[in-house]
Amino acid sequence: MYAEERQQAIVDEVRVAGRASVAALAEKFDVTSETVRRDLAVLERAGHLQRVHGGAVRAEVMRVIGELGIDERESSQIEQKAAIGRAAIRFLPPDGGSVLFDAGTTTYRAAEATAGDRDLTLITNSLPIAGLLAGRHPEGLHALGGRVRGLTQATVGAETVAAIRRLRVTTAFIGTNGLSETHGLSTPDPDEAAVKAAMVGAAQRVVVLADSSKMNREEFSSFAGVDDVDVLITDAGIDPAFSAALSARGVEVVIA
Repeated sequence: MYAEERQQAIVDEVRVAGRASVAALAEKFDVTSETVRRDLAVLERAGHLQRVHGGAVRAEVMRVIGELGIDERESSQIEQKAAIGRAAIRFLPPDGGSVLFDAGTTTYRAAEATAGDRDLTLITNSLPIAGLLAGRHPEGLHALGGRVRGLTQATVGAETVAAIRRLRVTTAFIGTNGLSETHGLSTPDPDEAAVKAAMVGAAQRVVVLADSSKMNREEFSSFAGVDDVDVLITDAGIDPAFSAALSARGVEVVIA
């Protein structure tokens, strides 16, 4: 195999799987690790992938800056988020149960679809979700305190995390900025990641609400692994191979 053919095959491998290791590529193409590293350096300079420790990932998968505010997020993937929110209702617990709503524009859609006649205890760290639910569930709504992060209008910090750790809820609807097999669920801000991690730990069932643009993406702070997820509700844009990989690891993938 010529170098150009091998490099194209490496690009295809990373594009489909999201990442590839030097060791696996060296074995697959029967070349040395040094040859693979040179190939990756060539491909990175051409913008086809990004090198990381031990291998490479898709060029678009590594994002550390440029987090969008709530207004910008609200205007993206509108139809998909609405459909995901409606699909989430099937995972609400029976009357008497409790639901923890993570902050986010997709979790907001799930709160929006939650009927006011349900006998549920609802908890959230999102100011917009708390405002939405206050009129519908005046007796069963609990808003988590803490420092308000203006970009996402979510409460974060030690006070918020401590309050969540005292809870045990039936279901948590969790948002994420990225989801990959190796980095799990991730978000750009460490304070938000700490809150999300506490939510995952407090829930009997973890339902992740994320449109397909979040799939095979990795952000700065990982807050849970794939094995912590019970259900992923997303849209039809998810890569079938990635969906199958999640299903193989015990995640129920629901297409809204």
